[in-house]
Amino acid sequence: MNQSTLTYPAPRTELTGQQLISHAGLSILGGLLNALDFRALCEDRFSQFVPTTATHRPGKILADLTLMLAAGGEQACDVDLLRTNPGLFGPVASEATVSRFMHRIKDMPDAFTHGYQTMSRTLRTKLWAAAGPRNPAKRASKRTPLILDIDATLIQAHSDKQGATGTYKGGYGFAPLIVTADYGTGNGTGETLAVLLRPGNKGANSAKDHIEALSQALAVLPDDFYDTDGVLVGEKLLVRTDSAGASREFLNHLDSLGIQFSTSYSLPVVKERQIQWISEKKYWEPAIDQHGKPLREVWVVDATAVMKLKDYPPGTRIYVRAEPLHSGAKASLFDADGNRITAFLTNSPYYVIPELDRRHRARGRCENRIKSLKHAGLGKLPYWSFAANQAWSLIAAFAANLLAWMQLVLLPAEHEAGVWDVKRWRYRLFSMAGKLTSSGRRTRLLIPAHAPESRLFSLMSQTCNQLRHRWRQGHLRA
Repeated sequence: MNQSTLTYPAPRTELTGQQLISHAGLSILGGLLNALDFRALCEDRFSQFVPTTATHRPGKILADLTLMLAAGGEQACDVDLLRTNPGLFGPVASEATVSRFMHRIKDMPDAFTHGYQTMSRTLRTKLWAAAGPRNPAKRASKRTPLILDIDATLIQAHSDKQGATGTYKGGYGFAPLIVTADYGTGNGTGETLAVLLRPGNKGANSAKDHIEALSQALAVLPDDFYDTDGVLVGEKLLVRTDSAGASREFLNHLDSLGIQFSTSYSLPVVKERQIQWISEKKYWEPAIDQHGKPLREVWVVDATAVMKLKDYPPGTRIYVRAEPLHSGAKASLFDADGNRITAFLTNSPYYVIPELDRRHRARGRCENRIKSLKHAGLGKLPYWSFAANQAWSLIAAFAANLLAWMQLVLLPAEHEAGVWDVKRWRYRLFSMAGKLTSSGRRTRLLIPAHAPESRLFSLMSQTCNQLRHRWRQGHLRA
């Protein structure tokens, strides 16, 4: 009979000099950066931020910060996790070296932003081409454009920082405007294209900020979205926003670029004749869910002929959606006949109303990308300087994008891990233990065969090696 009262076994703990690795799963990200020749690419764009004779080059510093954020670190000193495993991560810069690197970025923020944008565009062009039939740029067309979501969020600051102000929710911090790319379910979780850091008291409906954030996002799109003269092919893009992006100035700017849009619209007070018209469902069509199945008692209609729009781009139409109030929901002045009434504007050349409504309501997926971005480092800005925190935001975006690219090019289509967020990657793969061994002048990383994701690790490692050899031979496409 077992008399033990222990919940878990209690082996004796001892220190050892063996080369044990606590976050061996991060080697997948390191391997992808090696395959991309990331260090040489950064040397061309960020060499001005380190001394000419410096041992630690900008590509290695940025790579270490990226892996640290992907692993769950929150500030520059957390790179010590990598520093303790030189056999896998190489020499890692000290905290003081990283601090001096960020200080130089603070003094030349525009140079860093430009370097980041050109680097991101080069990497994205290369990686999307390697995605084969899942290449978002090749799948984009006037009928099925690549969707760019623009949304604002709040970041709390727990100390006085440059640019931190009170927020509309009574907090204190920043209100960045974020642009993400949604290339559909089954192809990954999407990417962050731009992070425009703003003071916390900035409004979400600023047309000027929307235009600036969009300009930064367009600068990092792959070459496939530009013609031979470098002119943007706007019809292959669709910008999707909440009602904060429905300003006439911003929508007319999109129209001038030839970009499609789908934006929520705050309805005026519904007039009596419009309420009666809404009650008659003979003009309406049943709405569908994200899987294409009809929704019960949910209707959509083209209301352009009834609700006149003024000073909006030519071809702008308004669609109204009516659905029963949920249990416990309070009716507002805009609700009629027991229905919650919402609307959105679009200039899309596609006229299947339920499909337009389904596409617009998928905007909620951008909230997941913003949540993952905060978990990847945006949620805690560590510096006092506004420029340094803006640079940190871009590094956090790169860490989140590296995970998205890993899902896009290293995983088969429809793989279950293709929709994992950063926290699940950390728990299932990045925290996997390993051991370094050397024999025959070769170093090997040993992974426990019984680890839950050992097969996934092996699959991604092999695919990454194949990519590296293919790119070295000049085969850029899948």
